[in-house]
Order: sequence, then structure tokens, then C-alpha cells
Amino acid sequence: MKQGIVAIALAGVCLGAVGPLQAAERVELTTRVSGVVEHVLVKPGQRVKKGAVLLRLDRTVLQARLDEANAEHARADADEEDARREFERAEELFNRTVSSTSELEAATLRHTRAKAALSSAIARRTIAQKNLSDAELKAPFAGVVSAVPGGPGTVVTAECQPRTLVILSNGTP
Repeated sequence: MKQGIVAIALAGVCLGAVGPLQAAERVELTTRVSGVVEHVLVKPGQRVKKGAVLLRLDRTVLQARLDEANAEHARADADEEDARREFERAEELFNRTVSSTSELEAATLRHTRAKAALSSAIARRTIAQKNLSDAELKAPFAGVVSAVPGGPGTVVTAECQPRTLVILSNGTP
């Protein structure tokens, strides 16, 4: 089996691994979220284990977005609970022939909208949690850091960066 070096770049951190040559000799990645590099925790030549934190982006904005999403979720949850109670009350009154079909339909519509808003709030909270966790880059495999071209203060704009580049090699030119 051929031996080779595998390298990976994460927001300016290049990581290499020595071992059996797999599909790629060098893989360059970047953060999935935008932000400013706050801490680089590795140096060129340093060996790292899989899962080791390589760098962290400033989490201030991402944490604020998560806090906002949590508040939106709490509000949507309360609205859904209130709409559910209103629907149950309207249904009971309708079944006793005390209220009209239009009142029941209005309560049903409000409850349906509240459930949709709650689902949307849950999704936004999940995205905000994921974005916050993606502010910390971890080594996808054990290896050696080959270069650290960026440092604290480097601005990462995930939307404007090119797609991840993967150079594949099977050992032949």
C-alpha cells in the first residue's frame, strides 16, 4: 500500500497526516460560518488528534443569534399552547352547539398557524445551535499541522469563499 501525506486547511490552518494513501493527498476546508478568527490553537509542525480544536471564531454574534432563537422558540411555544387551549375550548363549545362553525374554524386556523410558527422557531434554533458549534473547528482526522497562514483577526466570509478544494490522487501522475 502506498504511503503519502494528507493535508487539510481549515480557515487558514493546514493539517497533514502520514499513513496509507487514501483518495486525497491534500484537502482544503474552511469554516461553514462567517466570523472573525479569535484563537488559533495549533502551530505548524504540531501533531493533532482527530477531534482536536484547531481554531475558534469569535462567538459573540452567533451566541446572540442562538439567544434570539431561544427567545423566539419560547414565545412560539407559549403562543401554540394558548392557541391549542383556545381551539379545545372552541371545539367543546361547538360540540355543545353553543358556538358557530366560523368560530371553530377561526380557532383551528389560529392553532395551525401557531404550530407552524413553533416548527419554524425550532428549526431556527437548531440552525443557530449548529452555527455556534461550527465556530469551533476540529481536526477531522489525526495529523500534522503543515501551515497556519491566518491568525487572530482574520475575517472568514463563508458565503464568498470558493467551495472546498479536494486534490485526489491514486498515486499515479
